[in-house]
Amino acid sequence: MSEIVDEINRLHREVGVREVEAGEARTVLLRRAYDAEIADVWDAVTSPERISRWFLPVTGEFKLGGRYQLEGNAGGEILECAEPTRLRVSWLYGPDPGFSEVEVRLTPDGVDRTVLELEHVAVVPDDFWGQFGPGAVGIGWDLGLLGLARHLTGGGIGREEAEAWGKTPEGKEFMTRSGEEWGAAYTASGADAQVVAVTTAATIAAYTGA
Repeated sequence: MSEIVDEINRLHREVGVREVEAGEARTVLLRRAYDAEIADVWDAVTSPERISRWFLPVTGEFKLGGRYQLEGNAGGEILECAEPTRLRVSWLYGPDPGFSEVEVRLTPDGVDRTVLELEHVAVVPDDFWGQFGPGAVGIGWDLGLLGLARHLTGGGIGREEAEAWGKTPEGKEFMTRSGEEWGAAYTASGADAQVVAVTTAATIAAYTGA
């Protein structure tokens, strides 16, 4: 349990809004530090072989303007790539994905430590946001960055093992606490307390099967 609490507390979370060409977008921002050199973290988040070891198998043309596809998940275009500090991609999923982008920013913090920021900006249908709020993507990103942490310390697990872990009491506890923290971030953004309570409960239930 203490490991779960430690991992949850290592993440800083923010929820906001931003105007984009497609309209008003919702934003979620995650920030955490890793005990690894920036070059290693950059390689872990851009190398197709390494991405498959901590996140999902990925195929595509890995260059500026190239397209990628994560197995069973999002795909899109590589919009910006400034090694070793910034990667921005479109993040499209489903038959009518609309506007959705993910940006990863890396900053060295000393010699062997790197701060990672991940920001997901998307125009989200009001009914979906009203039902689930920011935790719908937030919990998923928490899980992804947990996988990255384990990978960078040599303790990564495969996709089937990760899916199995998500069904264990430990995995469900992680997702529950993650959902609660995203609820707190939603509250900090100015959301109504009742809305936060309803969306947080729905999102946790969706992830844990409660």
